[in-house]
Amino acid sequence: MRGGEGYGPGWDMSAGSTLARVTVAPALLLVAWLVAALPLLMTGTFTIGPALALFVLATAVILTLGFRGVRARVVPVRQEASWWAVAGVVAVTLAFLVLQLAMCSEQIIVRRDPASYVQFTTWLTGHGSLPIPQMRWAFGGGDPALTYQSPAFYQRGDALIPQFMAGLPLILSLGGWIGGTPAIVGMAPVLGACAVLSFAGLVARLVGPRWAPLGALALALTLPMQWVSRATYSELPALVLLLGGLALLHDVRELRSGAARIGSLLAGLALGLTVLVRIDGLRDVLPVVVFAGLLTIRRRPTGLWLFAGLALGAGAGVIEGFVLSGPYLKYLHASLNPLLLMSVAVVLGTAVLVALSRVSRVRDRLRRVGVRLSSGRVPDVVAVLTVLVMIGFAVRPYLQTVVRVPANADDRMNASFITLAQRANGLPAELGRQYSENSLYWVGWYIGVPALLLATVGAALLSRRLMWRRSPEWLLPYAVIAWTTVTTLWRPGITPDHPWAARRLISIVIPGLLLLALWALAWALRQVRRLGYGRGVTRATAVAGVLLVLVPIGLTSAGLMFTRTEQGEVAAVRSLCARLGQGTSVVIVERVTADRFTQVIRGMCGVPTARTVRGASEQDVRRVIGRIYAVGRRPVVLGALPSSVAPYGEARQVVHVKTRQDEHSLVTPPDGTWGLTIDVWMSEPLRS
Repeated sequence: MRGGEGYGPGWDMSAGSTLARVTVAPALLLVAWLVAALPLLMTGTFTIGPALALFVLATAVILTLGFRGVRARVVPVRQEASWWAVAGVVAVTLAFLVLQLAMCSEQIIVRRDPASYVQFTTWLTGHGSLPIPQMRWAFGGGDPALTYQSPAFYQRGDALIPQFMAGLPLILSLGGWIGGTPAIVGMAPVLGACAVLSFAGLVARLVGPRWAPLGALALALTLPMQWVSRATYSELPALVLLLGGLALLHDVRELRSGAARIGSLLAGLALGLTVLVRIDGLRDVLPVVVFAGLLTIRRRPTGLWLFAGLALGAGAGVIEGFVLSGPYLKYLHASLNPLLLMSVAVVLGTAVLVALSRVSRVRDRLRRVGVRLSSGRVPDVVAVLTVLVMIGFAVRPYLQTVVRVPANADDRMNASFITLAQRANGLPAELGRQYSENSLYWVGWYIGVPALLLATVGAALLSRRLMWRRSPEWLLPYAVIAWTTVTTLWRPGITPDHPWAARRLISIVIPGLLLLALWALAWALRQVRRLGYGRGVTRATAVAGVLLVLVPIGLTSAGLMFTRTEQGEVAAVRSLCARLGQGTSVVIVERVTADRFTQVIRGMCGVPTARTVRGASEQDVRRVIGRIYAVGRRPVVLGALPSSVAPYGEARQVVHVKTRQDEHSLVTPPDGTWGLTIDVWMSEPLRS
């Protein structure tokens, strides 16, 4: 090995090795856990003993193989990796973790996705299998006046199917086994810190080790990163896997050894497993398919290994989705079916291209086309088109108003919510308005206009360099960032209130644009030095650039950085469970309480729970009460108001949470919170 431990000239062996390994470790650990956990879930045996045993084994193998590629890197870089860079990255990561743990929310009462994920996880940690039984026996065998489903938990036959992909609940289950519900919600800051660390690693590889602390700080300061790291969002593990996969692939790109093949396999596996976390990950990894094909065309064995890992990870995600989350994927069919067709088309198209490249005449023609594209004015045209795309998104609000006509019950509920948000924001009521045309402005809110402009310049310059066949290490990261940014900005596909809608941007768009902005800033400093300016001017330029990136980000996030939301829910649910006791069957007779608490009580309290159907009468409820008594159980009726439960017995308040919730801002950056009060009343009917 050259350069000691395989590092090329310019790398400090100890600091560089530490920085490289530490920043890919989170992705490798997530891969190890998912590889161990998913087979157990699919076989209905996901319990702590087997999971930890398999995890230890998988971790030993995957870390050893993953670090082998890092250890064997022989890549010249412009900058040395010094210990201060390592210390800076670690310091930012730890500070971010401490802040997020202190500000962590307790979203366990189901209103939006974080609580749904917590309830999904709670069931897994306690039972280790899916689906969730409805327990109709506890209500005398069921009744036409009852239903058992609730938001994010679909009723199919005699079972309940959780809405989401299982990747995040599998990861959160480790926290559930360690420390129950507080540890489940506490996993979000840990995953957020891992994402910050992984991003720093990619910055170190693509921009330079000296820029890694700044990259970590910039991402950590953004409001979306802080916000998603305070609750259980699927974007966090997906981001860790994506960034880690790109870093792993970067580390082995120049190797021809077995380490390169294994590293490519692990990189593909990490990238593919994003699908197990978020079904949208299929779209994000499509450029990886094409990249693997290009490697194969160039007779690089890593191409097939990369594709194998990608197929294994993505295939596992798709299989889990259709087997265990079928109703969720069916609900997404309008967007998922085209995505699946596109994925098949990309795979087949890439395979055809690889096959044709084996024909010498076709290969020569492709080579001539590549030479033509990399010469003349084509690279300049591509750079200009890159800028024009960003300009197009900037003028889009003046040319288009995005409206979605509600097509089903969920769409109508979403449209009603947006109408309420419009009223709260002082905006005119516009049914079906999506505000998606403002997506680039959303990004500008969170990373600032200077960083957005720097990212545009960086994207244009890099596109030209890539057309010139320079900076090959950027080819896949650039393709992933550009593809996902354009498709996400064009169709965010999310309820447009903020900070909620920011979760769509944090998965790739914001980290990707920050990465491009930092590269552009580093490029600008090199030009200043190249022009012969002294150290003073160079340092002043560097300081000004850093401030231009960090200050707007900090100004947007300052209003909410030290604000806590969704507090007191864990204690409230524990108190409710204690009041319900054992041997009870809960009937919820009011919609809002049923939406929020049906799965909470079933999963966290271990009490069979049902809700009345729309139009159920008081006589229907009394019939259900009689059937519950008939099977030897004690009925409990819940609702949001005393009047909801008083007809069946003495009304007693069992939940009163007064806290703050996220703002629902539609046209301005979020800078505050709204009040939230949750009340539940209970009555215990007497046997008639």
